[in-house]
Amino acid sequence: RIARGENYYDFILSEHRAAQYPVRPGLAVRLPTLAYLNVWLGSAGLIVAAVALLAGVMLSWWRRLDSEPGDPRLKRMALAFLFLGASLGLNRYYFQLHELWAGMLIALSFGLHRVSAGTASGIQAHLNSESDPKSNKWIGAWLAAALALSIRELVLPYVLLMAAYALWRRAWKEAAAWALLIAVFLGLLAWHLSIVSAQVLPSDPPSPSWFALRGLWGWTSNVALASNLRFFPHWIAAPLVLLAVLGWAGWKSPAGSFGALLFLGYGVMFMIAGRNDNFYWGALIGPALMIGFAYVPMAIKGLWVASRFRSLP
Repeated sequence: RIARGENYYDFILSEHRAAQYPVRPGLAVRLPTLAYLNVWLGSAGLIVAAVALLAGVMLSWWRRLDSEPGDPRLKRMALAFLFLGASLGLNRYYFQLHELWAGMLIALSFGLHRVSAGTASGIQAHLNSESDPKSNKWIGAWLAAALALSIRELVLPYVLLMAAYALWRRAWKEAAAWALLIAVFLGLLAWHLSIVSAQVLPSDPPSPSWFALRGLWGWTSNVALASNLRFFPHWIAAPLVLLAVLGWAGWKSPAGSFGALLFLGYGVMFMIAGRNDNFYWGALIGPALMIGFAYVPMAIKGLWVASRFRSLP
């Protein structure tokens, strides 16, 4: 209908009603970005975009891993596991899924972001990297995150964490850019919700609550069902999801600390919010999460060393 010249907001609510999808609250109606991209790119263009996005994700992480501390062999394994996660982006069956594109763009943004800690440690390392323009690159990450956020509002936690990290590093320009993105997005989201609410009828039933409180099942099932882990039975896939997060936590690097907080944060969100039929939210973090598998041995070794009994003096 967009291709025929209609405006998205002129028909989207009627399409929701025809398909028996809710329109209350307004967040039940998707942002229009992906619908217009579908029209502008066409079927062939979407395939090209998916291939280019996968290539961009792999290349960005290949370069980022070179700037992170760690064994080069682990970096090669990390890239292999990244491909395992990001290859889902080539599945044409999911091209209409907003979370698929948003998750790939989060992985791209994360890979493009650079804060090299070098041999220093703690906040001083980040302050040093702030003074070195070659080791602090965030504009590409900002642009990829902005596109992801315009597709799916569930990208907001990622952007908020980026802003918080920039503030912690005292990277004032970067923090201001992330804050600007948040402010502009919230304004556009309010505009979207106002258009939708103006067309809601008293007869429109409300959406079932998203606060389902599914606990650990919600976290692991979302990621397992919305990633290439879906080929495993859940009793295998669920521990694998948790192992991947453990790997991120055990990777002592700027990327590792940020990734651990990011995936734990989304995990908590999935435990609190989202019904069983919202499992596809897991595609937001599935692509980049798989990198953590490469660092599981490092994490287990660290736990073993930390848990060893030591003689009292």
